[in-house]
Amino acid sequence: MIEPHRYTANEILTVLSARQLRDGQVVFAGVGVPLLAATLAQRTRCPGLTILFEGGVIGAFVEPGKLPPSTNDQRCTKRANMVLGSAEVLLLLQRGYVDVGFMGGAQIDQYGNLNSSFIGDSLHPKTRLPGTGGGNDISSLANMIVAMKHEKRRFVEHVDFITSPGFISGGDSRAQSGLPTGGMFRVVTELAVFSFEDAERRMKVAALNPGVSRDEVQDKTGFELIFDDDLAVTEPPSENELATLRMLDPEHLFTA
Repeated sequence: MIEPHRYTANEILTVLSARQLRDGQVVFAGVGVPLLAATLAQRTRCPGLTILFEGGVIGAFVEPGKLPPSTNDQRCTKRANMVLGSAEVLLLLQRGYVDVGFMGGAQIDQYGNLNSSFIGDSLHPKTRLPGTGGGNDISSLANMIVAMKHEKRRFVEHVDFITSPGFISGGDSRAQSGLPTGGMFRVVTELAVFSFEDAERRMKVAALNPGVSRDEVQDKTGFELIFDDDLAVTEPPSENELATLRMLDPEHLFTA
């Protein structure tokens, strides 16, 4: 077993996020940790993974040390299958060709709704965030994986604004809102992995990361968590996963 001090919080976040993907899937990845995790999965367990970017790249194969800083950066076109316009690549979601959407967010609530628009009141926000981009399209039409830092100010009972819908208000409210498919599949943090598989569609702790207690996760969450009856402990990053990750991000731009 690799000891926790051998890897950073962002490294375990990225590795555990990569493990949620399956070979042969088509994943619509946001930049930062989601893209790094998808690339890690592609280089280790999922050689048949197809990565899409909002900028139009299909079948990206990112070179080590050259992870793009935005969805429109064209350095990731090398060895890609094709490059389309943004509208055309988003249409692939509507046509059902995308298995998983993978992104981060500033806030998430107990039903998996994401906020990347603003913090505070809509008329007088405290903080303006980057906005939706393709986030609403992705979360409305695909199963979602979210990777984000675990902080009480981020894990809130109700997001200030739903930029990217999860299960809205729980139960069948997503379908009743006109979104019959997709929804939040997993949330991954440096503390735990969460699922939404019960009828309530509320966030549930499926597994704790090594050395993390129930109390620590709850203390850093702004709502009452549900814990799985068969609560697991995640496997720490392997030597191969860490070596590959550090090769892909040698300057630790996303994993410091």
